[in-house]
Amino acid sequence: MGVEVNVVRVFTDPTGEFGNILGIIDAAAVPEDQRLSVAKHLGYSETVFVELAALGSTVRAQIFTPATELAFAGHPTVGLGWWLSERGTPVESLEVPAGLVAVTRTNGLTKVRARAEWAAEATFLDLPTADDVVALDPDSFTDGHHYAWAWSDESAGAIRSRMFAPNLGIREDEATGADAVRITSRLQRDLVITQGRGSQIFTTYNGDGWVTIGGRTVPERTFTL
Repeated sequence: MGVEVNVVRVFTDPTGEFGNILGIIDAAAVPEDQRLSVAKHLGYSETVFVELAALGSTVRAQIFTPATELAFAGHPTVGLGWWLSERGTPVESLEVPAGLVAVTRTNGLTKVRARAEWAAEATFLDLPTADDVVALDPDSFTDGHHYAWAWSDESAGAIRSRMFAPNLGIREDEATGADAVRITSRLQRDLVITQGRGSQIFTTYNGDGWVTIGGRTVPERTFTL
């Protein structure tokens, strides 16, 4: 097929471990009506197609899971913002179907700003302890989109979470920026989120209908599909 796929891991821990895999592809390489099938073939929780030929302070991008297109998602926008900066073409914002997503980089973190209503609807499972979150079996979730969470240190704003979304073609998502936006808006406070096996997401509740999410990104590999 001759399509270059740049793979990064988004929302790693401080040592660069864990994080959610993201595929990044030049939109010009894949016709729009074939992008969902490419995302399904790759099998990542999300693949983003970016219009590199029209780079400026803002660039347009489309986000696909293996099953559908998303109007907004957190780990693709954070990862794409980081990747564009690393290749020497930083942008101030990303245009996704939901709206304009502002992008900044500070203290080693790439951050994006979004509205909670942009994120896909999820069922929140409020559990008593972090151990209860860790003990969940992904195979017990056969449909829907579920975000399970519990405080690990409420005074510090630290939570433990996991996400299961069979309806999006995702058995379990390692790190979910969109749900981080929603839980931050729901709790109305800044959070440090540990998700999946050990991924880390930082959020800021802006108090005006917006939430900022950020994290670390590292390169994984580049290959030709």
